[in-house]
Amino acid sequence: MKVTTDACLFGAWVADDIKSKVDQPQHALDIGAGTGLLSLMIAQKNPALFIDAIEIDPGAAIQANENILASPWQNQLKIIEGDIRNFPTDYSFDILISNPPFYENELNSLHPKKNLAHHSSELAFDDLLSKTNTHLNQTGTFYLLLPYKREAEIKKSLASYKLNISKEVYVRQSINHDFFRVMIAGKKEKVSHIVKSEISIWNEKRQYTDEFIKYLEDYYLYL
Repeated sequence: MKVTTDACLFGAWVADDIKSKVDQPQHALDIGAGTGLLSLMIAQKNPALFIDAIEIDPGAAIQANENILASPWQNQLKIIEGDIRNFPTDYSFDILISNPPFYENELNSLHPKKNLAHHSSELAFDDLLSKTNTHLNQTGTFYLLLPYKREAEIKKSLASYKLNISKEVYVRQSINHDFFRVMIAGKKEKVSHIVKSEISIWNEKRQYTDEFIKYLEDYYLYL
């Protein structure tokens, strides 16, 4: 599975946000772990955090486990091959992370594995939010990376599950583009106001912006 720039940015943002918490979270769940990118990035910055990473695709789960065993953070991470919809309901977490399939109700490609990664025929967004509600501690935080074009629909769905947004970061590919992703943090608890910001990956010279570099310099080799 491709490692996308927006997923890397999301992982770095989540890692920093978790690290900044006064009461350090102990246990996280990565829903749809793919090959382990988000879990590895978050573990790198948060040495006290243990992460269960669940992935439905057997090949991706095998690759994620190989990646984790080759990393310095293997003692913080556990890969679970399976479907979040069958996950025991008595398990709860301080942190939930997901970069879910983007293209619900849109045309599939001819490649089944690509469909599983990119489309939500296997895990509908409502299923994800239902499981977030089930498995998130009352004082925990959830993080989602989602397409900007679905923002209104997403907010309506979150509200229906009584999940409250606390932070939104709108992401542009460059300063000359419209937003294409939104990174969301939220809670079950009531939120007095939403902290909103934006970031561009590229500047007008097709170079990474200073803000992007600040997030990713501890992960990318040549920043």
